[in-house]
Amino acid sequence: MSIKIPKNFLSVNKDSSSLAFFRIGFGILMCFSIIRFWLKGWIKSLYIDPQFHFSYYGFEWVKPIEEYTYLIFVFCFVAAFMVMIGLKYRAAIICFFLSFTYIELMDKTTYLNHYYFISMLSFLMIFLPLNASFSLDNYLNKKKYLTVPSWCLISIKLFVALIYIYAGIAKLNSDWLFEAMPLKIWLTSKYDIPIIGDSLLQLNWVHYLMSWGGMIYDLTIPFLLLYPPTRLFAFFMVVFFHVFTMVLFPIGMFPHIMIFCSTIFFSSSSHRKGLNLLKKILINLGLFFKNNDSKQYDHLKIRNQNKIAPVLFVFFFLQVVIPFRHIAYPGELFWHEQGYRFSWRVMLIEKVGYTNFKIKDPDLGTSFMVNSSDFLTPLQEKQMSFQPDFILEFAHYLGDNFSNENKKVEVYADSFVALNGRPSQRFIDPEVNLYKEKESMNNKSWILPLNDEIKGL
Repeated sequence: MSIKIPKNFLSVNKDSSSLAFFRIGFGILMCFSIIRFWLKGWIKSLYIDPQFHFSYYGFEWVKPIEEYTYLIFVFCFVAAFMVMIGLKYRAAIICFFLSFTYIELMDKTTYLNHYYFISMLSFLMIFLPLNASFSLDNYLNKKKYLTVPSWCLISIKLFVALIYIYAGIAKLNSDWLFEAMPLKIWLTSKYDIPIIGDSLLQLNWVHYLMSWGGMIYDLTIPFLLLYPPTRLFAFFMVVFFHVFTMVLFPIGMFPHIMIFCSTIFFSSSSHRKGLNLLKKILINLGLFFKNNDSKQYDHLKIRNQNKIAPVLFVFFFLQVVIPFRHIAYPGELFWHEQGYRFSWRVMLIEKVGYTNFKIKDPDLGTSFMVNSSDFLTPLQEKQMSFQPDFILEFAHYLGDNFSNENKKVEVYADSFVALNGRPSQRFIDPEVNLYKEKESMNNKSWILPLNDEIKGL
């Protein structure tokens, strides 16, 4: 059966219910995420208590603001809530994007792919009329629109599809497919899971089945969701896959977010049914505003559409190109991690390491070792131990801490790291004074090469 695509498929009018459904669901998830983050005490433990924060290159100026950091989360929550109800939507989504991204950039210790996903998705949503229907903006402006240009829906679908496809491409490597690594390490440690923990999860063929199954799932699920005859089966697989991974691994809101985002592939009639159900609930709760004076328009004409098109082109071009930036660096990506972040490489490496720092006075010829735990939280220390940009940044922090106007110290790292079950090996050149090395986009030559090869993309 062939799929017919109209020549003007980007401008075909589509039911605005799909965008409204997505906006409401996105807002609910974001509100819940922020409340969850607050209640678990993570604002204090991750951003306020640490005396040092690891910064992203180029964003060193983004820092927590002590106790006022709570206000950033309040601001982000209010923006998410306004997005959910569709009140001053454009301003709300811009505010959400800025505040959420600021939170994400405050400390790269907490980097997760789905945080980056939310930032990029909220940026994309700035240019889409998700308040065209079923919003407070409709009520206040007394206008509602039945349809929107199809490119608005296609943009979201394309972005979600890219995430899955790139996650699948990243799994096309020898460690994942031919060694079942690092799943073999993680699954065998899950012996305490009822029924399957001490049985199925200990079997070698299960490790390979899940490795290959995960790769096939990521590469095929967008296309199965796009094709109506396979959509229900695909959605069942999405739910099963993410619930199963949620049981196995502590990955926070990521499963919920991806399950919800997959609903964008459903028909507009399904989304309309969902909105009607929500409407009934709100009416019963006395929370639904009736407005019989609202003027109904068949189609929403987006202002400055010609200006939006180049922005979206650049956005998607960068989303396609950025995950492949690692090819600019020699050596093994999983080892040196230059170009690893922001590339949708999810749960592909298991690194264990320890890194000690030696402070040397070049004038006196004396030196001493530093206890990293005196400056870092346990989570920060763990992440620092095997990530070179963390090691370099902390080395500079130590150098600044132990230097003064009359004396500049030298900082050396004694670092060993094990990757995906391999024997531990020296990670950083111990003869290089890291205090003299500057962070940049250039290759970090002081990272020693991995004594092995991982084949793949």
